[in-house]
Amino acid sequence: MLPKMEILSEGEKGKVFKKYSIDESQLPIMLSTDPAAIALKASVGDVIKVTRKEETGECVGYRIVREK
Repeated sequence: MLPKMEILSEGEKGKVFKKYSIDESQLPIMLSTDPAAIALKASVGDVIKVTRKEETGECVGYRIVREK
């Protein structure tokens, strides 16, 4: 089962950075060549919200798209 993935808008990106007091350099990287990034048609600099369903509920994580 694959997790749900979606590209955040610029406004949503800003809210995530503010909420967690982080910047782009602190997010895990998803390469632009990753099959998930290609399927989402993500561009370099996009932030991807990854939502996984677990026994205890949903787990949300974020990735930033970068080149190789």
